[in-house]
Amino acid sequence: MRILVCEDDPELSAEVVAGLRGAGFAVDAAADLAAADLKASVNDYDCLVVDRGLPDGDGLDLIRAHRAAGGRTPVLILTARDTLADRLDGFADGADDYLIKPFALDELTARVRALCRRRDRPAAAQTRVGDLVVDRARRRVQRAGILLTLTPKEFGVLELLADRAGVTVTRTELIECCWDEMAEPASNVVDAVIVQLRRKLGAPPLIETVRGVGFLLTP
Repeated sequence: MRILVCEDDPELSAEVVAGLRGAGFAVDAAADLAAADLKASVNDYDCLVVDRGLPDGDGLDLIRAHRAAGGRTPVLILTARDTLADRLDGFADGADDYLIKPFALDELTARVRALCRRRDRPAAAQTRVGDLVVDRARRRVQRAGILLTLTPKEFGVLELLADRAGVTVTRTELIECCWDEMAEPASNVVDAVIVQLRRKLGAPPLIETVRGVGFLLTP
């Protein structure tokens, strides 16, 4: 799941980005509305986390423009503006959630994860492919009843492959969905994660390489 954080305080932005990445999200950052608008126009995000008091305007301007253009990406406002009128304005302009600063990073992560689940995600909390069970709610994976220990990145890649079981997922799609702008598309980051997943999933193998294209998860 890929997130855009629009926050002009460099220390807070770095803290939020690091916390969300540590929770397994791919995260891009923008310090003003112009940068956020550009990134949102070229990337498909699962959630936007937007401050209101930005150098070039109010974060609500970004939300209004996004909704006016037909954008359905969930938006969480992260701001120090804590009056009832502020919150009502946020929801009226298209925000899905509103979190007041200061905040607990664990709460922000939980709220972002809940918003991401609303956006074009399968209704079931679990995806089953043969003897493989991917449990989104608990962030757990089992194969043949055995609980596997995966890193957040490995879980994200496997979740995407399981969602599209039987369909080839390209390397580009994996990078766009599971990594952020800090990833090196030309590097072997995807292949390295696939190697680790194959090792942890064990035999018989579930992940096939479609040469020159990407990867396929089959039971």
